[in-house]
Amino acid sequence: MPAELRKRAAPAPAAPPPKAKKPTTTKAKAKKEDAAAKETEPPASNPAEDPKAGIPDGAGGVSATAEITGADVAQEVAAKAETEAVNGKRGAKAGKSESATETPKTGGSIELEGFGEEIETNEGEKTTLAKLVEASKAGVVLFTYPKASTPGCTKQACLFRDAYTPLTATGLSIYGLSTDSPKSNTTFKTKQKLPYPLLCDPSATLIAAIGFKSGKSTTRGVFVVDKSGKVLAAEAGGPQVTVDVVKGVVEEMGGDSGASGIQKAEERAGGDGELAANTAAEVADSAEMIDA
Repeated sequence: MPAELRKRAAPAPAAPPPKAKKPTTTKAKAKKEDAAAKETEPPASNPAEDPKAGIPDGAGGVSATAEITGADVAQEVAAKAETEAVNGKRGAKAGKSESATETPKTGGSIELEGFGEEIETNEGEKTTLAKLVEASKAGVVLFTYPKASTPGCTKQACLFRDAYTPLTATGLSIYGLSTDSPKSNTTFKTKQKLPYPLLCDPSATLIAAIGFKSGKSTTRGVFVVDKSGKVLAAEAGGPQVTVDVVKGVVEEMGGDSGASGIQKAEERAGGDGELAANTAAEVADSAEMIDA
């Protein structure tokens, strides 16, 4: 063989034909689409903390207020609605209670039964405003004072003492009212020779009900209510002011210490002989003391 033919390179082997691609099956295609969908799903969230289930506003055309239809979420929504309904009823009851216990004002009226809860006289007898009004001839005067035997309270109590007869001429009953103990009030009453009882209200329930509680202290004032529960006066003020308020009420009721006062008191009695006699006698005694 010639040398030229021996030196010629052998031809490269032919490349194998490319393998044919397998046709994509419907099942494989569906699996691939599911995987792609999961990649675009929002992260899992707690419906109680994220009512929008992790979907940002405007994402995928879904509104931020998209309706939640999961059973668990629906139960939470129902429970929340029930709680709000119960709280709403409680709020309505509280509002009604507050209006029912609104501070009484002159010209208004109160429901005497249960008003101010139970109190105690300086002699230790349990009572209520309703009982005091029932036992009175025409109504009750309550003058409030901060503390027994202090200068201002002593002046106030003595002013009511000195004007006691004309102030009670039309059938009003006078009581001092404070948070003092029965012992303190008894000492106060005895020392100042007060002709009327002193009421002890350590919890300030009645004092608060008539509008004279100020923080932990008592506001000086006077409260007058008649037999029907009508508020004839409710006013705060100094010792003399409280007495003058009651004098004004008595004058409007037709009372004074003279003969005309006796006649008007009898007319107010409305034919009740016992009331007329007692009231007239009290006014007559007052007139004699003044003349003397």
